[in-house]
Amino acid sequence: MARKAAYRKKRQNRFGMFLVSIVVIMLMIVVAVKSHELQEKKDYYVQREQQLQEQIAAEEERAEEIAEYEKYTQTKKYIEDVAKDKLGLVYEGEIVFKDENH
Repeated sequence: MARKAAYRKKRQNRFGMFLVSIVVIMLMIVVAVKSHELQEKKDYYVQREQQLQEQIAAEEERAEEIAEYEKYTQTKKYIEDVAKDKLGLVYEGEIVFKDENH
C-alpha cells in the first residue's frame, strides 16, 4: 500500500507541475503579446511626437513672419504702398505709367 500511495503522490506531483508549467507558459504568451502591443503604441507615439514637433516649428516660423509683417505694417513704406495700390494716390508731381491691359 505504501507503494501505491507513493505512486499516486508522484503522479499528482507531475500533474501539478504540468498545470503550473501550462499557467507559466500562458502568462509568458500574454506578456509577450502585451509587450508587442506596447511597443507598437510607443512607436506610434514617437512618430506622433515628431509630427507635433514639426508642426510647432512651422507655427513658430509663421509667428515670426507675422511679427515681421506687423512691424512692416507700422512703417511709412507700407502706408505708401497701400495708398498707391488700394487708393491710387501719388505724390505731387509724380508721373504714373499704366499698362494698356489694366
